[in-house]
Amino acid sequence: MPPISITEAKPGVTVEIDGDLFQVIDYKHIKMAQQAVVKLKLKNMITGSTVERSFRVSEKLEKAHIDYKNMQYLYRSQDDYTFMDQENFEQITINKDKIADVAGYIKEESLVTLMFFRGNMIGINIPNSIELKVVETEPGYKGDTVSGAMKLAKLETGISVQVPLFIEIGDMVKVDTREGKYIERA
Repeated sequence: MPPISITEAKPGVTVEIDGDLFQVIDYKHIKMAQQAVVKLKLKNMITGSTVERSFRVSEKLEKAHIDYKNMQYLYRSQDDYTFMDQENFEQITINKDKIADVAGYIKEESLVTLMFFRGNMIGINIPNSIELKVVETEPGYKGDTVSGAMKLAKLETGISVQVPLFIEIGDMVKVDTREGKYIERA
C-alpha cells in the first residue's frame, strides 16, 4: 500500500511502524513556534501495549493491509476454537490464548469477523451485544426489592455476569460484550 501522510492517521487507522502493527487510538495536532507536530497514541495490535509517539507533519506512515474474514464459530475442543470461512468453507483452528478476551462471548454458530495481518490472525471482532442463556444462578427471593440489587449468574458459555434478582435459570439475557455487563432480559 502507498504511504499515507501523518495527518491521515486518524483514530481507527492501522499503520506499520518499524515492522510492528499499530492502530491509532488518539490523534493530536500541535502547532509550535517553528513547526507543527502530530502526537499519536498507538496500540500494538499483536502485544496489546500502547505507546505515544510524535511525528513531524511532513512524515509519512506505511498503512497496514489487514484482511477481514467473516467466519462462523463451529465448536470448541479443549483450548482450541474452530471457525469456518463463510466464503470458501475452509476451517481454521485458533488457540484460546489468541481470543481469550472474547472467548466467553461467542457461542456455537455465531458469526464473527477475524482479522489477519500477513496471514496471521491478529484479532477478532464480535457483536457489541449477545444473547446468552442463564445456566446457573441463585433464586430471587420474594420481597427482596432493593432498588438495583444484583446477583451473579453463570451463562451458557461459562462466563458470569451480575444480573437483576428477577432473572432465573433458563432465561435469555442480553450482555454487552465490550464491558461484560447485563443489558436486559432477551
